Amino acid sequence: MTLPHFDADVIIVGAGPAGLSAALVLGRACRRVLVFDHGQPRNRATAHMHGFLSRDGITPVEFRAAARGDLARYDTVRLEHAEVVDATQVGADGFSVTLADARTFTARKLLLATGVADNVPDVPGLAELYGHSVFHCPYCDGWELRGQPLAVYGCSRRGFGLSLELTGWSSDIVLCSDGACQLDAGQRDKLARNGIAVREEKIARLEGQDGRLERIVFTTGEPIARRAMFFTTGQHPCSPLAEKLGCQFNEKGTVRTGKYETTHIPGLYVAGDASRDVQWVVVAAAEGAEAAFSINQDLIEASWK
Repeated sequence: MTLPHFDADVIIVGAGPAGLSAALVLGRACRRVLVFDHGQPRNRATAHMHGFLSRDGITPVEFRAAARGDLARYDTVRLEHAEVVDATQVGADGFSVTLADARTFTARKLLLATGVADNVPDVPGLAELYGHSVFHCPYCDGWELRGQPLAVYGCSRRGFGLSLELTGWSSDIVLCSDGACQLDAGQRDKLARNGIAVREEKIARLEGQDGRLERIVFTTGEPIARRAMFFTTGQHPCSPLAEKLGCQFNEKGTVRTGKYETTHIPGLYVAGDASRDVQWVVVAAAEGAEAAFSINQDLIEASWK
């Protein structure tokens, strides 16, 4: 029987920590790997990355350059700056991807490491502060702001939860809901017991200089001085590929994955922020390595006679 020809053993869509980590493991396992990336990472507005042992404080640009430098030593791995706009299954054992320039490539396995994008609040003045004093993750940026007056942008369950979570970094927290907060009496009472004030007025603008938040101005009522703001307004997938391929999604809006980042579709893996786990750089890299291990094991077993 003639086996189908594939351009690669594995195609990886996305060259963030998950995709690059998977490419390294697979490349070292003698697998032909194609990596496609459009160059718009989730953390592109972030000044520094944190929580990655041996890389704490590195810039995202430096991290990606170092990772690509590691991969350059392996002739088994090819990286290309290109956007994948479609993906389909090829028979029972393979996948085909289509690039924005209409080229197509095929592989036996497909790993989506396409990440998510944050729903950044549409507040005047926020864009100039985003990544410098407006953030979404206290584990990533809370240490530098410990003990400082902080604001939370959010409402309902999200705002309530993040406000309480931030008490690990500061005792001076104000929840700004930018409109009706939709909290019940029990939630309001718990916030009050933990010293968290609530401002429900609409936000007119954020004010600051050189990327540093100084105050929040409301349409009514007095402005408040704040050093930084953390927002919790949800996220959405950066790519429609997982949905096109028929992946199952969880309540968080990310792909439902199993052990080693498998999906219910044989040969399809999803790792990184688009997957189920904690959305940290170090976790994404670990998920990419796990997915690569599982992919390689499957390929080895398929080659046995």
